[in-house]
Amino acid sequence: MIPIDIRPDKLAEEMFDYSRKLGQGMENLLNAEAIDTGVSPKQPVYKEDKLVLYRYDTPEGVTPSAVPLLIVYALVNRPYMTDIQEDRSTIKGLLATGQDVYLIDWGYPDQADRSITLDDYINGYIDSCVDHLREQLGVEKVNLLGICQGGVFSLMYAALHPDKVNNLVTMVTPVDFKTPDNLLSAWIQNVDIDLAVDTMGNIPGELLNWTFLTLKPYSLMGQKYVNMVDMLDDPAKVKNFLRMEKWIFDSPDQAGETFRQFTKDFYQHNGFINGGVWLGDQEVSLKNVTCPVLNIYALQDHLVPPDASRPLKGLSGSKDYTELAFPGGHIGIYVSGKAQKEVTPAIGKWLNERL
Repeated sequence: MIPIDIRPDKLAEEMFDYSRKLGQGMENLLNAEAIDTGVSPKQPVYKEDKLVLYRYDTPEGVTPSAVPLLIVYALVNRPYMTDIQEDRSTIKGLLATGQDVYLIDWGYPDQADRSITLDDYINGYIDSCVDHLREQLGVEKVNLLGICQGGVFSLMYAALHPDKVNNLVTMVTPVDFKTPDNLLSAWIQNVDIDLAVDTMGNIPGELLNWTFLTLKPYSLMGQKYVNMVDMLDDPAKVKNFLRMEKWIFDSPDQAGETFRQFTKDFYQHNGFINGGVWLGDQEVSLKNVTCPVLNIYALQDHLVPPDASRPLKGLSGSKDYTELAFPGGHIGIYVSGKAQKEVTPAIGKWLNERL
């Protein structure tokens, strides 16, 4: 057994440093300004019900692409993750490559929205945003960037409206919802979704957020707060930590009928693999996704394992299919320094080559 070298002077020094950081940290926390939600300038260009479509300002000296890029985010969290801080912003990176960036903010559903269906989101809201861009900009097609659940929405939209989609980028998007390493899917297989929706109406965001956190309870609910002490004496790091905390716990409720269909069709019935996903009177088939596709997944993703994303290659009807594997996790693909250097420039280059 290796002896533990605990010298009194060393222990006293570490305790003093720990106390100093806590003291400075309390001052920094008390002096922290209001935490913003997104850092890049943007303007609302279209509204419908609780949805707002934003256009991000083009940086000075950059000529925007003739084909707009519409970002479709998941319903379960807020889209400002893509623009979380000045030096770690997917939005800023895309703008720098010349993309004309638009983003759908779904807002916060309430009980008046409990009957909104998956068809309403895909053939209603997304199609309205796409048609708005086509009309206002005088273009026939748009580029889509779908993120996580928003990637599933984008795949369905591209399958049903191939005449309106120029290129499709999917990021950490599940296609096979029943891979052996998908813990979230394993948990939900025997949940009575009908009973949950019929009882609660909308599904509370707090319930879903608790579910996601308990997938990795040690790192997501314990260790990060221990590690926080090491950054408390740096005001900038404190602000960035609080930004991330705000996003993690900013979880909108889910419209009941959409949650019902999405969970049953995909998590329980694995609809992209087995078929049987209907929106209105149309069945969704990925073979109808014929536009160029860039599929990006994260190798350490605990929510959407790589094997959940890779099947898109064989299922889509695209003859121009590209994959990009990122050595990080579900969130790191947007906020890590490595992602800013590799992922966002790669998206911009891929799109610019396919105007």
